[in-house]
Amino acid sequence: MKKLIQCLSLSLCFSLLIHAQNTTIIHAGTLLANPGNKAQTNKSIVVENGIIKSVKNGFISASDLKLPDSTVSIIDLKNKFVLPGFIDMHTHITQERNPNSNPHEWTTLNDEDFAFRSIPFLNKTLMAGFTTVRNLGADYQLINSIKRSIARGDINGPRIIAATGAVSATGGHGDAHGYRPEIANAFEKRVGVCDGEDDCRRAVRELVKQGADVIKITATGGVLSNTAAGVGQQLTDEELTAIVETAHALGRKVAAHAHEAGGINAALKAGVNSIEHGSYLNDESVTLFNKTGAYLVPTLLAGVSVTEELKVNKDIPPAIADKILQVGPVVEASFKRALKGNVKIAFGTDSGVSVHGTNAREFELMVKYGMDENEAIKSATVTASELLGMSDKLGTISSGKIADIIAVNENPLTNIATLTHVTFVMKDGTVFKK
Repeated sequence: MKKLIQCLSLSLCFSLLIHAQNTTIIHAGTLLANPGNKAQTNKSIVVENGIIKSVKNGFISASDLKLPDSTVSIIDLKNKFVLPGFIDMHTHITQERNPNSNPHEWTTLNDEDFAFRSIPFLNKTLMAGFTTVRNLGADYQLINSIKRSIARGDINGPRIIAATGAVSATGGHGDAHGYRPEIANAFEKRVGVCDGEDDCRRAVRELVKQGADVIKITATGGVLSNTAAGVGQQLTDEELTAIVETAHALGRKVAAHAHEAGGINAALKAGVNSIEHGSYLNDESVTLFNKTGAYLVPTLLAGVSVTEELKVNKDIPPAIADKILQVGPVVEASFKRALKGNVKIAFGTDSGVSVHGTNAREFELMVKYGMDENEAIKSATVTASELLGMSDKLGTISSGKIADIIAVNENPLTNIATLTHVTFVMKDGTVFKK
């Protein structure tokens, strides 16, 4: 019996030791655990095996957890403002606009070139405090390989929820423009270009087969398509309904790129889960958002970025330049209309159009256009996690959630610009920036 007790005692001690070695205590001077609510002071966040175990009052020690000091890591953020990791709901993490780059390089580079070039984009995004992104368009082999590499720890980057392409009308935004069809067809791997209800159902199924976590559709024309086709509705009402029905039947949400009001409203009536951009939304749009429960992902930074680029890049094709001048000035008014109408707004930047790592500029624009600072932060945490369907795992610093935690030096509730200088990043319980 004595030996049995000794064995049990040793087993218990060994179990406690293994348990403790995976325990981290974060001392947070100011903590916005649940954005949208009030910040609190002098809190301790207990993290075990990448999961938030508890949030306690005061600055606790290992002994308060009945664990040996030598087996617990303590992170001192007593002079910092601590928040949940941010979520960007609209990125293109494998590319970035560059006025000095060769616009035809996709015809000369290998897939491996794009993979290696993505690595700094991924790192910059994570270092900016964005621990999760929804990537709305990239070659499926590229984005799926990147997702797996991040999960294995081969490279640093945010958690990725990915669309592997987009469902687009032939000749519409998302199809290839500006090249001979033989060239475009030889290089493009898209399966999402479709015509008619049945073909669009096929496109959704193909994208799901490729591994799409979410279905991206281009309900209207796009600013950066090199064609003078405008930014009005391109997929028909019947095609939109077929796409949404098929995606939902396969357990996928639908994110709809949409600029002009007709296309926005048609997509909302079809049952999409989010509208990306929403540049010309009107009063009917607001009513439909509230009726359907869909979210707006405004991507204000994209409009500002292409307007800034237009001033310095003289090689932008006329068809694109005309649409930049058309869409840029209307975005602010649409955002304000959505705010006034209590539309649910989830944070998204369209990074890749803008420079990776500058995602937090979106917060500044949201506040400039009338959004409360706390609500802006909520849009990138609580609200974004709801749209992802991951509010049980992300969005707040609370027991049972994944330990995605960031910190800044100043109070963003009084100075939103401080979010552009994140000083601490933890993802899945691992510290990437300190």
